[in-house]
Amino acid sequence: MTPQSRAEAPPWLSLPAEISDLLRPRVDEIVDHIIKAVPRDVPDYARPMEGRFGQGLHQGVAIALDRFLDLPGSDRPALEPDSRRVYAGLGRGEFRSGRQLGSLLAAYRSGARVTFRTAAQIAVQAGVAPDVIVPLGESIFAYIDELSAASVEGYADEQNEQLGEVERRRTELALLILHGRASSAGIDQAALAAGWALPPMLAVVALRREQAQGLRLALGRGALVVEREDDVVALVPAPTTERARRDLERALRGRGAVVGPTRPWNEAPESLRLTVLTIARLEQAATRSAVAPERPDIVFVGDYLAQLALHAEPAVVADLARVRLAPLDAFAPATRERLAETLLHWLVHWGQRQPVADALSIHPQTVGYRVTQLREAFGPALDDPEIRFELLLVLRAGHR
Repeated sequence: MTPQSRAEAPPWLSLPAEISDLLRPRVDEIVDHIIKAVPRDVPDYARPMEGRFGQGLHQGVAIALDRFLDLPGSDRPALEPDSRRVYAGLGRGEFRSGRQLGSLLAAYRSGARVTFRTAAQIAVQAGVAPDVIVPLGESIFAYIDELSAASVEGYADEQNEQLGEVERRRTELALLILHGRASSAGIDQAALAAGWALPPMLAVVALRREQAQGLRLALGRGALVVEREDDVVALVPAPTTERARRDLERALRGRGAVVGPTRPWNEAPESLRLTVLTIARLEQAATRSAVAPERPDIVFVGDYLAQLALHAEPAVVADLARVRLAPLDAFAPATRERLAETLLHWLVHWGQRQPVADALSIHPQTVGYRVTQLREAFGPALDDPEIRFELLLVLRAGHR
């Protein structure tokens, strides 16, 4: 809340209007004192007073003083809409110039101190009653507070507008890359407009919307983040080193994210497709079996490519499963499930009983008993390398 937004009367209402008549002929003197003090007090304004900078500063101070001298004895606001826009414009200009607002506010404070000191001296010399000096000071500093508030507002508005525009351009760039419809020149132009350095290789990250809070901050400005209807997708520079991978894992920790395979930017749609496929496979695995392995917090699609390949043609794999697992048709469903699980681990561990027993949490003798059942059911096929490979393939694909 700015001073003028409060319900109480402004401090200059109690000032006699004659104070303006006393100070107005001395405006040039007060301006000169301010022009000398501001560069001394504020390093960013320590520039030669010749040229546009000096002229602009001199004119701005004179206008501010002239406006202030219209206020004593009235309840008028410190700034009318037009003059408020002027000081908001100064704040906008500071942001556009890449400067912090502190220097401008410090210049306002310096000007207020000099104005009060000089005005008080003039008033005392003219025999103004001492009880006028305090409200004079209050009025000057309240007025400067209004100027400062207008500039702060302008600075914030410009910042929000520019940042909003940058984010809009970054989102547009991400969508262009993900849709794969733009030319190389178009992507380069969009990346330049978004202020984003296009990495030679990138990866797509996908996660649920409810897990994406603070994602932009966690990934940093090197990532593009897009909120879609059902998920949030980020484009990140490819984590090609162990350190980069650790940094990415740290940023994604606890979010259940899936990181797509590394691709050139023009193959990002394929990285996204494989990422979405991996998410679907993980969800299917979680719903298909109560004993499905626990999903890692962060999934890298590169670690699941074999699983994706297995499920690329599910109908073909299903046909192969019907043929290769036919010897298990004679068993009851529960027995068939146990034997199929045993066969999978027996193939994975090259027939070693102890690793199979450890994987299934059963006794090695039980492994031996089940393998005997399997050999009776499959016969010599279990010793055929081609058939063993096909059995492993269909079992890995989840068929039982």
